[in-house]
Amino acid sequence: MNLGRTLIVAGLVLLALGMIVTVSDKLPIRLGRLPGDIVIRGRNSTFYFPLVTCLLISVVLSFLTWLFSRR
Repeated sequence: MNLGRTLIVAGLVLLALGMIVTVSDKLPIRLGRLPGDIVIRGRNSTFYFPLVTCLLISVVLSFLTWLFSRR
């Protein structure tokens, strides 16, 4: 019973992420292009590290984990 609920929740999370990625061009905040993300462009290469985006996702996921673990 527990595995079934976990699979349903995982499916809903994947559905939500897919919808967010689909409409991400229309959102006012573009994840991966936030101020503070590191971009170094060279002649033949580009190094890109989304530091602020990773921190934002970490905070949101930590909050959701805390919220759901309160049960």
